[in-house]
Amino acid sequence: MTTPNNRTNGDNHHRPNSPPDPRRRRHYLGPPISTSSSSAASFKGCCCCLFLLLIFLAFLAVAVALVVVLVLKPKKPQFDLQQVAVQYLLVAPAVGGGAPPAAAYLSLNITLMFIANNPNKVGIRYDAAALDVMYRGVPLGVATVPGFEQPAHSRRLVETRVVVDHFNVLQSDALDLVRDALLNDRVDLRLTGDVSAKILVLGVSTPRVQVSVDCAIVISPRRQSLTYKQCGVDGLNF
Repeated sequence: MTTPNNRTNGDNHHRPNSPPDPRRRRHYLGPPISTSSSSAASFKGCCCCLFLLLIFLAFLAVAVALVVVLVLKPKKPQFDLQQVAVQYLLVAPAVGGGAPPAAAYLSLNITLMFIANNPNKVGIRYDAAALDVMYRGVPLGVATVPGFEQPAHSRRLVETRVVVDHFNVLQSDALDLVRDALLNDRVDLRLTGDVSAKILVLGVSTPRVQVSVDCAIVISPRRQSLTYKQCGVDGLNF
């Protein structure tokens, strides 16, 4: 005969297991994975790869530049003023009588012939340039030099013209200009500016090379001719 206690023990023996405690399951599975932390790790990985790529490209550019310098041995391009043709030069005081001139008017028309010499083994591409024509630091006009390409080991003639029509020179320099033109028969002009060029290697242009041109010219108003010139490359900047 089965006692109540035995029945109860039997029922407990055949009863299915109760579900585990959720707190205990959480303890075994560990903390939940955060989505924001995984995104941050992925972003840091991308930034690291991009940084390494930039470093590689920088080293590659330096290596190419060293190869160009060591193998081709590039030399600075020569851009020299070869000839100056004076078509017209007139200095007219703006006041009459014996009083010092309050102003003077300068009219000028000259043609400048430059020689571009490329001593390199590769071609050179010149950018268009603007050279300032000045009298005692006063800008009078601009000589525009067109852009062009020049083959290796070649010389090329480049022509430009400066036209100044009735330029008003103020009192500070008018007396000097009238004295130079009428008494001394000489007008000192300065031609200055930068000419940019790029060396062509297998159809690809290298970084820009900048040549500073500085020329001093003296013109005789009476003879309408050039009496002196000194021109050269003032500096070379990369």
